[in-house]
Amino acid sequence: MNQVEFLEIVSPFKDKLYRLAKRILISNDEAEDAVQEVYLKLWKAKTNIKNYGNVEAFAMTMTKNFCLDRLKSKQASNLKLVHTNFPTSGNIERNLEANEGVAMVLKILEDLPEQERIVIQLRDVEQLEFSEIAKILDSNETAIRVALSRARKKVRNLMIKKYNYGIG
Repeated sequence: MNQVEFLEIVSPFKDKLYRLAKRILISNDEAEDAVQEVYLKLWKAKTNIKNYGNVEAFAMTMTKNFCLDRLKSKQASNLKLVHTNFPTSGNIERNLEANEGVAMVLKILEDLPEQERIVIQLRDVEQLEFSEIAKILDSNETAIRVALSRARKKVRNLMIKKYNYGIG
């Protein structure tokens, strides 16, 4: 396999890998490094790449594992979850309220268990199918659905509690 063939296979999902890495690692630089490392590993295994049923799912799994390993390393003790992909428009008051809401959700997401954060990222942000998420996380679809449901319920309940200032 030459470089052109390799790039034709792996380029279409480069942005997905980056977004997943950024969701887990926070830092743009760390996420770029993670994607670069995954691409390097894929390049080294290029002779076997066509044997994988779903190269994208395999690459997403590699990215997730690399990022989680990176977080576990002592060098990465200061990394945390952030999200800056919120579109802004129009009314200043509406934008301010929306930004506060997004900040609140992001704070809540930081407190979720890692598995639930990743499931929300893959399903709600990346819009992957449950079967793809199950392959990436090496789990079954039922467990993914349960984790997603629990994570959404936690986020919803905490948002309601915060918007009601703890009343209700």
